[in-house]
Amino acid sequence: MWFDAWGDLGRVLAVGASAYVALVVLLRVSGKRTLAKLNAFDLVVTVALGSTLATILLSSDVSWAEGALALVLLVGLQLVVAWTTTRWPASRRVLTSAPTLLLWRGEVREEALRTQRVSPSELRQAVRASGAGDVSRVGAVVLESDGSLSVVPESSLGDASALADVPGAARRGRPGHRRA
Repeated sequence: MWFDAWGDLGRVLAVGASAYVALVVLLRVSGKRTLAKLNAFDLVVTVALGSTLATILLSSDVSWAEGALALVLLVGLQLVVAWTTTRWPASRRVLTSAPTLLLWRGEVREEALRTQRVSPSELRQAVRASGAGDVSRVGAVVLESDGSLSVVPESSLGDASALADVPGAARRGRPGHRRA
């Protein structure tokens, strides 16, 4: 179908504009964390918000009030998860994945690659994207909880205190260097 009725187009314009305004207000009130891609839950909320907005826009079976309530629910649940994980470290371990050390001081951790299903070529790609051309000059590569790869050059590793929350990294630092 190319066209049904002018009323349908008017509904999309009216409901779409008001749903968009509602979403923008919710996102401003809830803060930057709502759309940050810090972990899998954040990604799910971002995708769900987009899907909900599309449903509000295109489905005449969903009223604006129902759609707005769905947006409020998603943002509210995201705030509860964020609040919980920032206040109780044990809940963070349950709800989010820990970062994984994939490379340490130029040595690839093959078992970590296998466990995390990251190929050596993906690891090298991240190293290249960081501007490094020599894996032996990389201090660490970490698979973060959001799925991104962080590359720390050997020259920037310092005491490796930025890796304090990466399992296995704290006991891999230079002798005599203290961990934060």
